[in-house]
Amino acid sequence: MKPQDIIAGKSSLWIFGYGSLVWKPDFKYKRSKIGYIKGYKRRFWHGDNFHRGDDEMPGRVVTLIEEDDACTWGVAFEVTGSQVEESLKYLNVREAVRGGYLTQVVEFVPQGANQSPVQALVYIATPDNPIYLGPASTEEIAAQIAVCKGKSGHNIEYLLRLAEFMRVSCPDVDDPHLFSIEKAVLATIRPILLAG
Repeated sequence: MKPQDIIAGKSSLWIFGYGSLVWKPDFKYKRSKIGYIKGYKRRFWHGDNFHRGDDEMPGRVVTLIEEDDACTWGVAFEVTGSQVEESLKYLNVREAVRGGYLTQVVEFVPQGANQSPVQALVYIATPDNPIYLGPASTEEIAAQIAVCKGKSGHNIEYLLRLAEFMRVSCPDVDDPHLFSIEKAVLATIRPILLAG
């Protein structure tokens, strides 16, 4: 599905972020809401050879994997007026061209009582993508994240900022995949930091 098909005739659009967008949207928006989408789990199964890695050592970033009883927490941003086209133009380069993500529309449920769900655009990397890495053990993923760096910075920063977002913004939500990788990465780098 192409973003321009989604926005035809719309003056506002919600965009759901579950990875780096939660702390670094880098586009103008009217407002944002923390919440979740159902039917997907977040996994560090996608390769990144631009922002958090390179061709020799691709980093690991998150994508969404369909699973009926799962839910993924993140942030939805509402863009309106000229922000709609500007944000999609920017995100097309950041997520689609450089990241290999495709767009889909999902139902986003904002946090809190009496909040109505909204339709939101989301970027998802699939196994068809040439830099999709797929599942690996917590230790393998952590080892890869610990050493990779790309044009946007260290892969560790991506992981730690995502974990921090979850702890601060969704303190009652457990994300075992995310937190187990964070724990493994910190265990890997702690001896290096102590030695320095």
